[in-house]
Formats: sequence, C-alpha cells, structure tokens
Amino acid sequence: MALFGRDKTQLVNADQALPGRSTPLRTPTHHTVHPDRRIVPPFPEGHQTAVFAMGCFWGAERTFWRTPGVYSTAVGYVGGHTPNPTYEEVCSGLTGHTEAVLVVFDPSAVTYEALLKVFWEGHDPTQGMRQGNDVGTQYRSGAYYADDEQKAAIEESRTAYQEALTRAGHGQITTEVAATGPFYYAEDYHQQYLSDAKNPNGYCGIGGTGVSCPIGLGLREG
Repeated sequence: MALFGRDKTQLVNADQALPGRSTPLRTPTHHTVHPDRRIVPPFPEGHQTAVFAMGCFWGAERTFWRTPGVYSTAVGYVGGHTPNPTYEEVCSGLTGHTEAVLVVFDPSAVTYEALLKVFWEGHDPTQGMRQGNDVGTQYRSGAYYADDEQKAAIEESRTAYQEALTRAGHGQITTEVAATGPFYYAEDYHQQYLSDAKNPNGYCGIGGTGVSCPIGLGLREG
C-alpha cells in the first residue's frame, strides 16, 4: 500500500506532513441519533470525554453511541501533525493522524474502565497499522488520555488484556497510548455515518478478537 512511492504503514515525520489549515472543518453541533445532544462543547456539567481509535471510525462511533451511559459521540482525527486535516489528507498517510472517536460520557452512569472494555473488545489491537482489510496509519489502534487517571486506567487495562490475548494465542498489542492532544472534528458527512438517518447499511470493517477483556463491570450501580 503505497502512495507516491511511500509506504502507507509508516508514520510520516512532522517535517514531511501536509501543512493543513488554520480554519476548522465545518461540522454540526448536535448528534444525528440524539438531536438534543451536543457533539461539540459545552457538554453537560459533570460529563467527561474519552478518545479512542480502533480502525474505521464509522463503526467505532456506532459502537460507542450504543453504549449505555454515553451522552454523545463524534468522529475526528488525532495523533498527527497536520492542523485541521481533511479526510482525504488523513487517508493519504501524510498527516500522521488516526481516525478516532470522541466519547462524551456521564461518569455517574458508566465508568471509564467500562468504556475501555468496549474499546479493547471492539477491535483487534494487535494489528499495527491496519484493522482488517483497512491498511494505513490512519487505521492504527489508539487510546488517548485526558489526564493521569485515564492514562493509568489505559495502561492497567492494556496489561490485563494482553494477558488474556496471550492465553488465547494472539500476538502483542500495538495500541498507541498518548495524551489526547488536539482532536480535529471530521467533516459533517462522517458524523454518525452509520445512523439510520444516513447509512444504516453502510460499511463497517472493525471486528474484535472474541477475547473478553477482564476489566470494568459496565454501568454504575444506582
């Protein structure tokens, strides 16, 4: 998989990345599935955010908006160099970004650890710069933390899931773990792409390993 003679599975350096733009891409303010809920700040008081990359962001976002306790979701680009990149630029491999999902959740209704369980089980985190038939740096697995508490939870869950994967005969986790950094919202047509209102039968290339992640108990009791 090469573009202009370049291997799309190799991360681009900052000095080789596309210049991007200073103006954010046009994106809606509210969720297609939950029209009364915002996908851009401000969010309800007490709510928190999580950012995950698990391959094509269409299916990943649907997985999370269906998760109880999640307020809203949005798709975008993280982990790269190019400011406000377009989808085509990200797919070129020349921005360094990966396709990601911003998850806004109510911590009184669902734990961050429960979201990590959804993340790990929802894709194959051992595939490096690909997910299934989707190949390129924009499909790499990633868990991006907002603070030290999230970072510790990611690392603890990664260790636990690696042990489970190893017992099941799978390889090493290649998931990128890093501070969130800028989250650049993707174009309007990508937001909630697999919703009934847009593409209910659309393509979704992500799939898990079938191995359960031994963390989190799901919803908060109350």
